[in-house]
Amino acid sequence: MREIEKLKEEILKEYPRLHKESGFTFECHTGVSCFNECCGDVNIFLTPYDIIRLKNNLGLTSGEFLKKYTLSPFDENLKYPVILLKMSDNERKSCPFVSKDGCTVYPDRPWACRMYPLGLASPKEDDEKLNEEFYFLLKESICRGFEEKKKQTVREWLADQGIEEYNRMGEYFKEITLHSFFQKGGNLDPKRVEMFFTVCYNIDKFREFVFRSSFFEKFAVDDTVKEKIKEDDVELLKFGYQWLRFALFGEKTMSVREDILEARKKELARQAKEVKPGK
Repeated sequence: MREIEKLKEEILKEYPRLHKESGFTFECHTGVSCFNECCGDVNIFLTPYDIIRLKNNLGLTSGEFLKKYTLSPFDENLKYPVILLKMSDNERKSCPFVSKDGCTVYPDRPWACRMYPLGLASPKEDDEKLNEEFYFLLKESICRGFEEKKKQTVREWLADQGIEEYNRMGEYFKEITLHSFFQKGGNLDPKRVEMFFTVCYNIDKFREFVFRSSFFEKFAVDDTVKEKIKEDDVELLKFGYQWLRFALFGEKTMSVREDILEARKKELARQAKEVKPGK
């Protein structure tokens, strides 16, 4: 994790900054001599949306996918859980989804794979100034794609790689991970760490929590929303982000049922009557 932080510092200080109209020359295809060489011995952080796309592509539950294909590294400096794609146990430490013909989950490949060779940096994450993001090129010595003749702008590359939906879902995630609670040094206790992990990464377990517990007896949720989140993983993830903002940060993103509030008021009043004044 320290190596990643060093890389971030290097990017912010030394890499040329690109905007969406900046042009670059690059192409990856089966005819490039290094084809598939970049798909191994690499840290690929998976976003919640990445996991949904991948586990559905593979026909797995989120729990099955997490157990088989991911790692959750521990680092005392981490404010919240992160998920890494687990590389294969071979000499190349290759991606479990790569074959000689390329990516076997290509339509649902992770955000990091879609972006390559572009990177995205936020210079002032601590100030939440996300409008200062910039793009940069990751030019690795092993890659021959930069020797190809295809030219495009950053904007064209993002459109071609289907980044828009991933970025849109990523913004919801950033509202959690870049929350002022973390920026001001806040830490999650074990119970809230588990809550964060379940909502963001184990979406099927979160669905069980919502529909098989007393959740709807406590919180007012519209019937149309219930129908959406019952079947749609993406809608459930968006709902989960609202729940996290309520449960982790105390934001008013969820509505407690009126009967629950009234019962709570009566209980508090009853307790107050039982308290005898001091002599």
